[in-house]
Amino acid sequence: EVQLVESGGGLVQPGGSLRLFCAASGFTFDDYVMNWVRQAPGKGLEWVSGIRWDGGRIYYAESMKGRFTISRDNANDTLSLQMNSLKSEDTAVYYCVKGKYVSSWYGMDYWGNGTQVTVSS
Repeated sequence: EVQLVESGGGLVQPGGSLRLFCAASGFTFDDYVMNWVRQAPGKGLEWVSGIRWDGGRIYYAESMKGRFTISRDNANDTLSLQMNSLKSEDTAVYYCVKGKYVSSWYGMDYWGNGTQVTVSS
């Protein structure tokens, strides 16, 4: 059974930083692309970042470039997202998503339950 469990969300002030984690199990972690996707209140899903099975290819949505850093630890089946210079518009539920192709919605077949990030003064 595939399981993806996010953690690390919380309340942070604008300009602050937060690091999210995703613990994966139930599949061969280093055979798959992993992604972060978010959903702000009242809005649709927005792809944040994706990383190839070995970390050799990494992509970010334009609004996250220079602020967010995705990484993976294949030895521990863990995905991370370091978020810096956070803005109010980054407020969203962040999901860890198992995928097939980097920078593509195609093949995103399993999702975690998400972790809430709130950026506010």
